[in-house]
Amino acid sequence: MDELMELVNSRQFRKLKEVMTEFNEMDIATFIEALDSEKTVVVFRMLPKELASEVFACLEVEKQRHIINSITDHELGTIVEDLFVDDAVDMLEELPASVVKRVLQNAAADTRKLINQFLNYPENSAGSIMTAEYVGLKKTMTVEQAFTYIRKHGVDKETIYTCYVMDGKRRLEGVVTVKDLLMNPYELTIGDIMDTHVIKAVTTEDQEAVAESFQKYDLLSLPVVDHEERLVGIVTVDDVVDVMEQEATEDFEKMAAMLPSEKPYLKTSVFQLAKNRIVWLLVLMVSSMITGGILARYEAAFAVIPLLVTFIPMLTDTGGNAGSQSSTMIIRGMAVGEIGTKDIFRVIFKELKVALIVGMILGLVNYVRLMILYPGQEMLCLTVMLSLLVTVVLAKTIGAVLPIAAKVFRMDPAIMAAPLITTIVDAVSLIIYFRLACKLLGL
Repeated sequence: MDELMELVNSRQFRKLKEVMTEFNEMDIATFIEALDSEKTVVVFRMLPKELASEVFACLEVEKQRHIINSITDHELGTIVEDLFVDDAVDMLEELPASVVKRVLQNAAADTRKLINQFLNYPENSAGSIMTAEYVGLKKTMTVEQAFTYIRKHGVDKETIYTCYVMDGKRRLEGVVTVKDLLMNPYELTIGDIMDTHVIKAVTTEDQEAVAESFQKYDLLSLPVVDHEERLVGIVTVDDVVDVMEQEATEDFEKMAAMLPSEKPYLKTSVFQLAKNRIVWLLVLMVSSMITGGILARYEAAFAVIPLLVTFIPMLTDTGGNAGSQSSTMIIRGMAVGEIGTKDIFRVIFKELKVALIVGMILGLVNYVRLMILYPGQEMLCLTVMLSLLVTVVLAKTIGAVLPIAAKVFRMDPAIMAAPLITTIVDAVSLIIYFRLACKLLGL
């Protein structure tokens, strides 16, 4: 990168063009991202036509917008025609309406029609992330004819390893790989070697379900059909990796009690970051007032035994940590498809056993510690130990059940993460603690 930057600064553009053609398109995009606005267009225009489209697809939206506004209509039309449809759709979804209008005006009629069709699919659906660049074969073709067709039409396709077999009405009939073609005689027909048990998605299916199919079946591409079983596109593994990253980021943000953000952290405004965070902070702050109400109710107990107050942070923190451990494991298990709503009783039973083991160990350690620190206060030590045991059991149960309950009510399980679990467990643990204190200590 330093070498490229030096060539730009010294205006050795001919040598720069020669060097850049040896780089990967992602590396060139990274280099262009580091340039200022004036040099961006100059360097971009040096790229060969085919490479320029590939590099353009790898750029951030802001850079794409700047290039679109700086190049001619002819150059823009060339880029749009060379882009894969899914890359063009991703770009247009992020650009302002005025820029989108100019892009579509300079696209060919067929391309414009296809892009508009893709833009009409629901957001975050299989239809919105698929591409129309796939190899379609007919089952009456021979292996030799299939190879001829792939050589002629495969150059502009996003993938040629997996080919899809359709009838005259474009209904999906089977799938065949290049390996299948290579391993069979030329005279055999595609219908003889194709696999008719095709794993597929529907255009309106959620992109998260598509990602789960890729993970479950180790796919490189997945056909997408409409409600009449007609093949309309495919989803490739590179797009699914982006979906997985997007979904994981969204879950992390929800688990941290934030609204999901569409942009990277450094490109999100301070106001937007504050807006994303303030909603859940307000909810958690108001709900935390319940804890204050519980403390106020048992004020008389503090007056009799002030020492009771010193154990509150330990109880609430331990309960919150125990609950967040369980909720994190369950949310993760649901995200990767290991745990479903039907497993709720198995989950509760397992977490109860874990909670009893963990709670007993924590309780005994605290009992021994308190007996050393406060000799003669056996009932107080027993109260703290039992409170800790019951708190851990309830915290882990709540942490396991709430994410599954959220799924049942068609909510995102990620919202039932550490901050919310901790707030609920704090209130529960205080009630348990003071109830036991009142019974065992006669308050």
